[in-house]
Amino acid sequence: MHKLDEKSMANHSPRRSDRLSLFRRSKTLPRETSSYRRFQIPENFSAGRSYSGDIDSCDVRNQAVALKSEALYGCDDNGGVKAVSDGWEDGVVVVEEEAKAVASQVLVTQSPSQRITRWWTRFSLTHCLKFCFMFSLIYAMVLHNKVAKLEVENFILQTKCSNSGVSVHDSDEILQLEETSSRAVVLYTVIITLVLPFLLYKLLDDLSNLKSLLKRTKQKKKDVPLKKRIAYSLDVCFSLHPYAKLLALLFATVVLIVYGGLALYAVSDCSFGEALWLSWTFVADSGNHADRVGVGPRIVSVTISAGGMLIFATMLGLISDAISKMVDSLRKGKSEVLESNHILILGWSDKLGSLLKQLAIANKSIGGGVVVVLAERDKEEMESDIAKLEFDLMGTTVICRSGSPLMLADLKKVSVSNARAIIVLAADENADQSDARALRVVLSLAGVKEGLKSHVVVEMCDLDNEPLVKLVGGERIETVVAHDVIGRLMIQCALQPGLAQIWEDILGFENAEFYIKRWPQLDGFCFEDILVSFPEAIPCGIKAAADAGTIILNPNDGYVLQEGDEILVIAEDDDTYAPCPVPEVRRSHFPKTQDPPKYPEKILFCGWRRDIDDMIKVLEALLAPGSELWMFNEVPEQEREKKLTDAGLNISKLANIKLVHRQGNAVIRRHLENLPLETFDSILILAEQSLEDSIVHSDSRSLATLLLIRDIQSKRLPCKDTKPNSLRISGLSNSCWIRKMQQASDKSIVISEILDSRTKNLVSVSRISDYVLSNELVSMALAMVAEDKQINRVLKELFAEKGNELCVKPAEFYLFDQEELSFFDIMIRARQRQEIVIGYRLAGMEHAIINPPKKSEPRKWSLDDVFVVIASSQ
Repeated sequence: MHKLDEKSMANHSPRRSDRLSLFRRSKTLPRETSSYRRFQIPENFSAGRSYSGDIDSCDVRNQAVALKSEALYGCDDNGGVKAVSDGWEDGVVVVEEEAKAVASQVLVTQSPSQRITRWWTRFSLTHCLKFCFMFSLIYAMVLHNKVAKLEVENFILQTKCSNSGVSVHDSDEILQLEETSSRAVVLYTVIITLVLPFLLYKLLDDLSNLKSLLKRTKQKKKDVPLKKRIAYSLDVCFSLHPYAKLLALLFATVVLIVYGGLALYAVSDCSFGEALWLSWTFVADSGNHADRVGVGPRIVSVTISAGGMLIFATMLGLISDAISKMVDSLRKGKSEVLESNHILILGWSDKLGSLLKQLAIANKSIGGGVVVVLAERDKEEMESDIAKLEFDLMGTTVICRSGSPLMLADLKKVSVSNARAIIVLAADENADQSDARALRVVLSLAGVKEGLKSHVVVEMCDLDNEPLVKLVGGERIETVVAHDVIGRLMIQCALQPGLAQIWEDILGFENAEFYIKRWPQLDGFCFEDILVSFPEAIPCGIKAAADAGTIILNPNDGYVLQEGDEILVIAEDDDTYAPCPVPEVRRSHFPKTQDPPKYPEKILFCGWRRDIDDMIKVLEALLAPGSELWMFNEVPEQEREKKLTDAGLNISKLANIKLVHRQGNAVIRRHLENLPLETFDSILILAEQSLEDSIVHSDSRSLATLLLIRDIQSKRLPCKDTKPNSLRISGLSNSCWIRKMQQASDKSIVISEILDSRTKNLVSVSRISDYVLSNELVSMALAMVAEDKQINRVLKELFAEKGNELCVKPAEFYLFDQEELSFFDIMIRARQRQEIVIGYRLAGMEHAIINPPKKSEPRKWSLDDVFVVIASSQ
């Protein structure tokens, strides 16, 4: 091909139209013209025919390259260079495709001998040298063996030809020569068997290539190399079988001992048994080879000792890994819990601390119990957080395990089928997401094949999601809706000051709580006699066996206890009370005071909760007509009405209360100053729905709102109108601003929804607000329902707006001033009002006493005292 002339290329710059026309004209010219010899292709070089000549693919490829070069730069008759046009480039592509097709057809039509020849030419010199070395080594060993045999035969023939015969010394030499020959054979065998596997492993890929070349047809799919398949099989074996590594190590140890013994037998004069024992000692202790004499024994012994050190190092590594995995499994909480009759807590939240405390108090009478916690956290972190709580577990053992309550394997790991109670905690996230997760946990519990022998207590966040969880779980499921419980408690405490502390005493296990038990000796007694039959407890209901176990709170005095009925009492513990003979009770005259009529009230809601529509419904049922409910939050008024309507509240049908909407931020003082804060009977500071994921931020906002409201009230209310009682006077702070806020609290009740116990301490120390500790009260309810699922029905009735409820009543309803009566006498008087007195708070006392001791001893009472009763709602 001629070299490209720069001048001719500079002068030659045809337009595209000229080049296309030139390409069309070139098709009409004869093929014999020398100017167009670059397009002359041999007749047998076509895609339609198979190239039968003995030509190599490299020649075909070279022809294709030459054709491409000539197609790109062709020569004319005068030796000039012509630039190829765009149309010619298409022709070059066709030529290349034809060349590739012919090359592939040539490879297919090659004979096996040609394929072997091509493979051999590509075989590397290294592999040839390996084969030559192995062949030479084997041939040398064979020749050495033959020479040894010929020497023995030659010596025998020489001795037979002599006249004196063979002496004893000569026979020993003959035996020594035969033994030397056998030892040499053993040595060569050991070397060959050790070298041959490594050599074969190196040649595996070449053997597979040779096998593919011997096939008649071309393989469409490339096979996986044999080396990779062997490595993959070993990897799978070691992954699936945990003891495969130990077995492989044992096999390597046996091979090293056997081959080492054979090598020692070949290079030394000891017996084969002695050689095996020496090989084992070299493997077990690398220092035993120091007394070997001779080059051969020393080389073999050093090799065996090195292999032994490698094996023992590998064994120590495997043992260390096994121990590390075991310790790591124990540290991460992956081991199985072998407990029964324990309480299982699924999940982790800020309520766990108070829940563990209540469960520990409940199990104190039996010497402590076992509580297992399964959460998606590290075991060490959970144990560290529990240790930071710094309260006495009173013999109760807390076992933490890391895992997901949604996995059946993790549930079986904590002996879910043997637990006596299961508590599912709500997650610290959005209410809908938390309830959705609780639903999935209930589905996982339903899928346990072994079944559950216990009930499941599920903490819910939204009342609307409760029916779905009960539908999935069935009768085993007991739900505690945290938002609903707290909302109802806030309303009750707002209407009746001091009720929050009473609920803490009843729900917690530290004082008195509810118990249900069967007492056959009381069958046939009427409820009026049963009421005074327990000196250490207060009966407040009956579980009727004839009515499918329905719990009747505050039954009629004429109810007769039937066989199978159980008695609901308030007592300190389940083993601290028992019935006694009915004592004598004085039935004297007492004042018949009627309950005062209800008056309209003015209540303020600061904040927005997701269940605020339920709170409005409860207020509608409890307040007198003409009451006002002011709603102060950042939600626009139109959006509020839409949310309330979507939640199922019909605003137009509210008969007792009137909704008054105000928009603003509860932590901005100028917004609060626009409200008539001094005119409200009760103010409820709600935890904002937008901050329900963050307890700290929610409590900080509630506390700031509380301080601003009290400060504004203290400046608007005159001090002379304030009449603090003795309880308030005894607790007044030395700080002036706190004193003013305490005086303002006597005019208006402020209930703050507090989630964190640390914030609760701040509020209780300043005594500027009655409070509701949400998380702690919910934890108490969860613990109580976990101990006895029947208590959940009692709590739901006491929290409801209809039925029986806890009330605080003045002493003038039951006695005269300074009248001397026993607590049993007051209980009998209260029965005429269809009430059950469960406790009292004396004038000047800070806390109420629930289930007081010495009920039959008389004492003097004052009209300033108050009584805690269970009464039917009006």
